[in-house]
Amino acid sequence: MLLLLTLGLLLATGLAFQLGRRRAVAVVEGRASALHSRPVYHGSLVAIWSVLPAALLVLAFAVAQPTLVGSLVMGGAPAAVQELPEAQKGVFLADVRSVATGNIPSREPSPEVRAAADRYRVLTQVGHASLAVLVISLAAAGLGLSRRRIRADHRARASVERAIQGVLVASSTVAIATTVGIILSLVFEAARFFARVSPIEFLLGTSWSPQTALRADQVASSGAFGAVPVFTGTLLVTLIAMAVAAPIGLFSAIYLAEYAGPRVRAFVKPLLEILAGIPTVVYGFFAALSVAPLVRGFGESIGLDVAAESALAAGAVMGVMIIPFVSSLSDDVITAVPQSLRDGSLGLGATPSETIRRVVLPTALPGIVGSLLLAVSRAIGETMIVVMAAGLAANLTANPLEAVTTVTVQIVTLLVGDQEFDSAKTLAAFALGLVLFIVTLALNVIALMVVRRYREQVE
Repeated sequence: MLLLLTLGLLLATGLAFQLGRRRAVAVVEGRASALHSRPVYHGSLVAIWSVLPAALLVLAFAVAQPTLVGSLVMGGAPAAVQELPEAQKGVFLADVRSVATGNIPSREPSPEVRAAADRYRVLTQVGHASLAVLVISLAAAGLGLSRRRIRADHRARASVERAIQGVLVASSTVAIATTVGIILSLVFEAARFFARVSPIEFLLGTSWSPQTALRADQVASSGAFGAVPVFTGTLLVTLIAMAVAAPIGLFSAIYLAEYAGPRVRAFVKPLLEILAGIPTVVYGFFAALSVAPLVRGFGESIGLDVAAESALAAGAVMGVMIIPFVSSLSDDVITAVPQSLRDGSLGLGATPSETIRRVVLPTALPGIVGSLLLAVSRAIGETMIVVMAAGLAANLTANPLEAVTTVTVQIVTLLVGDQEFDSAKTLAAFALGLVLFIVTLALNVIALMVVRRYREQVE
């Protein structure tokens, strides 16, 4: 139903635009020059006021409908259901929604669930019908009122620009609010974790075993939350990946931008960017089935003890995966360097290689640093390759031939399955995420300082 309403609003937008545009031309009897604003602005204004209120109503309904209908269903449920704990109420409501939408639940639904599902279905249908009536009424009212306001001296252009500015401000506000919400969720949940585990133990401890028991008499009733092995593993895998991706990506970008001909560039660049479209699980399979045995076999042939899952295999394949991020972005910023700088350097007697090293690369440094930061973020955030090729063992080691784990892998491991956010094991994921956020922010600040220094030297 919501999809049909959305499609209807899109069609109504085009219709309202045409009606408003024709109305503006008709008001001045075809003399468009007599209008303060062009007819297209009058049509845009009519379309905005016809569709925007209805679209906001659809959005509000889509957000509030599940909660509202769920509350009404639970309010009409038997007393035995209303007396259940909150967790069991959630399970009951999930079963009701599954039955109401036609999905087969994991167990045979009870009569209470079937009755509640019928009520859920009726309430949903009534809500959709009411929404359709309100949306059509709002759109028609907006169309009628906005068409009546069309006059020759109406400043439609200014109104349209204010509306667009309002949309941009709202989008920026949503983006900022989302960022603030993410940070606050990390901080609050991490604070709950640090209330149970000492920050010193977490940041400086060398033993990571977050498994906690449900009862005090079980084995491993108190976990170990020293995250140094996890941070070390993340750093090790990232360094290996960047050691592969940074030189290859940067050198390939220099070749494509400065040395390759148009025909070679048109063939090589798309071929190189295909690597960015390969799913990470495919890289994981390649690392686990091809690269890891190859690394282990080569190491054993020269007398080294190589684990079946090693940081070297995961980091090398991850480096291959992020080569396009470095190459494509660096190629774009190198190509954007003004040709006059190259011509001036060559005119002064510099060789092409000297021009690249002393003119092109310093000028393009901000973009190159940005591409390297993107590659580092991609490497830090990768999970699948590390799970399949490096393992889950939290070993405190700098040996790339041993198995390690990373922050993202541990976050996924801690949050897999049905979890309640009241144990140190689950809350440890938020503490890891907070540390990862702080480290990434520090890297960005350092990179901006480096870029600013080199930019001043170039200028």
